[in-house]
Amino acid sequence: MTITISDIARVAGVSQATISRVLNDSGYVKTETKEKVLKVIKELNYTPNAIARSLSRNKTNTIGVIVPDINNPFFGEVIKGISDVVDEHNMNMILFDTDEKLNKEIKALKLLKEQRIQGLIIVPTSSEDEINSEYLRIIENLGTPIVLVDGHVSYTNFDGVFVDNIKGAFEGTEAFIKAGHKKIAIITGRMNSKPAQDRLAGYEKALNMYDLPLKSKYIFNGDYLMEKAYEITKEILSMDDPATAIFVSSNMMTLGCLKAIFEEKLSIPEDVAIVGFDRVDVLNTLGLNISYINGPTREMGKIGMEMLIDGLENKEKKHLNRITLIPELVLKGSEKYVKKQNK
Repeated sequence: MTITISDIARVAGVSQATISRVLNDSGYVKTETKEKVLKVIKELNYTPNAIARSLSRNKTNTIGVIVPDINNPFFGEVIKGISDVVDEHNMNMILFDTDEKLNKEIKALKLLKEQRIQGLIIVPTSSEDEINSEYLRIIENLGTPIVLVDGHVSYTNFDGVFVDNIKGAFEGTEAFIKAGHKKIAIITGRMNSKPAQDRLAGYEKALNMYDLPLKSKYIFNGDYLMEKAYEITKEILSMDDPATAIFVSSNMMTLGCLKAIFEEKLSIPEDVAIVGFDRVDVLNTLGLNISYINGPTREMGKIGMEMLIDGLENKEKKHLNRITLIPELVLKGSEKYVKKQNK
């Protein structure tokens, strides 16, 4: 048997409006009446409907999180960081995976608005050339604080936490140069995304600083996915004048790059050197010492959620809150230059 508010009102001898005020802790109710209602609720073993309560309050204790690829460990770490803070504040989280598709991001935003979320953390899929009026209208009229993580939404001003991608890519490329490499390839991410643009800029900055020529034949546009990086690496390895080192702009692409190298029965760094952006934990498990740029992913999630809570508690704040975290270069030997194996 399902117990309803009307059942409680009948047993307690009060109106349904009074029951609603007690359940939502809103409006005045006499102490003795409130105690009587709570006693009846306990006796009838009544459990309030969370959705109904949120509708009556016109808000929930829930935040929305949107990421482009739930299968990517990078975003898994970001979500863990968000979840740590969500749990501390006894909040709830609704998660959406957009598969890097703008239409799915728009759909997620619409659904989250219907759920009356308190706030939103988003790793945007959208890029400047994809932004449309529908997207801007939805995200700007969401009616809640919004925090960006590792991505930008053009024509908007939201709080955000980011990684210094230029510095990370510069240091990764510089490690190759200091090791003796002169022919360095890069596999970029999707070039309509700000992180990919910044990582390419860091690569170019390092070459310029060390007076190495910037050659377009060593720049390959990837898409953050493993399969594309696999294909590009095969192309790099088959060049007449192949690069001796490959800077890979994301963790999933690092896996694709390694797959291609090992299929060719080549060794790292004897045949080709590699540095990847973002940690790939499985490589340590397999005993593969691959150098990488370590972005503080879990920390990004924590800081993003703390920003969101600050926005919820200080809705009148006027200034933007934006933090850029510094990545760490972790050298494990795969960046080295073994001259006897290179022409």
